[in-house]
Amino acid sequence: MPSSTMQEMLLDRVGAKLKLAELPIPEPTPRQLRLRVLTCGVCRTDLHIVDGELTQPKLPLVLGHEIVGRVDAVGSEVEGFAMGDRVGVPWLGFTDGTCPYCRNGQENLCDNARFTGYQIDGGYASHTVADARYCFHLPDTYSDAEAAPLLCAGLIGYRALTMTGDAARLGIYGFGAAAHIVAQVARYQGRQVFAFTRPGDTRAQAFARELGAVWAGGSGETPPEELDAAIIFAPVGALVPAALKASRKGGLVVCGGIHMSDVPSFPYELLWEERVVRSVANLTREDAREFLALAPRASVKTTVVPMPLAAANEALDRLRQGELTGAAVLVP
Repeated sequence: MPSSTMQEMLLDRVGAKLKLAELPIPEPTPRQLRLRVLTCGVCRTDLHIVDGELTQPKLPLVLGHEIVGRVDAVGSEVEGFAMGDRVGVPWLGFTDGTCPYCRNGQENLCDNARFTGYQIDGGYASHTVADARYCFHLPDTYSDAEAAPLLCAGLIGYRALTMTGDAARLGIYGFGAAAHIVAQVARYQGRQVFAFTRPGDTRAQAFARELGAVWAGGSGETPPEELDAAIIFAPVGALVPAALKASRKGGLVVCGGIHMSDVPSFPYELLWEERVVRSVANLTREDAREFLALAPRASVKTTVVPMPLAAANEALDRLRQGELTGAAVLVP
């Protein structure tokens, strides 16, 4: 007889270690899918939640918004999914559809959005439920572990990349999970990639070169050519003036994270000559559809470090210390 309980790694207060808990398996509402979680990626956003840098989590909370699961129950109003389908669940978990942003095609900025693994329980668990309208079929070319990072590192990275327009010389600051995917898409599009890592991180620099970067160095170094655009994935505000300094006239700097330390003051001359700084917030469902179709065409390969669900705290610690090449993925 199938078990009626599930395991989950629970955050019960900000700053605490996650605790292994056993709870009843939830039943889906009419618009939800219930999923048996196959894998769930570990994202830097999860660290920001644990550390209290994102201040509106529901508590207690199950983290995780890069969920790959198998449908094992379908709500009565769900269309487009069936029992046994493999689906992905990303960060965006609900929008109201009626606010000015939603009506303007900017659902990523919805006034009443809710997010998976933040205001909605996520995938650090053996089972979860999710609104089917925010779930996606996944390309068959990826294993369960390989598919997980596509759902945030890939999606947010893709949205950030689209913000750079047709920039031919692209700088990427912080070469982790998102960067290792974006670099491959950028190369597929014919761009040159310049990778910036923590000073002295020769391992990450070698990884960037393996993925096609024409140059890799420390974040304080000057690239051999001026950048047309730069994406900052590292949550370090001091990288903003550094990226501006490395950019040409009219260049663009995109801040791709959900949280960043304070940006220090800098001389206006770094911004002058029509350089632009902007942020990227969340994602839209159209971003997901576009990127999940593009990734296999671009032969994007994800580098993952599978770890058991019970090792979630270790995975977060290794991410915090910069000890991962690619992305940690939890396997229940």
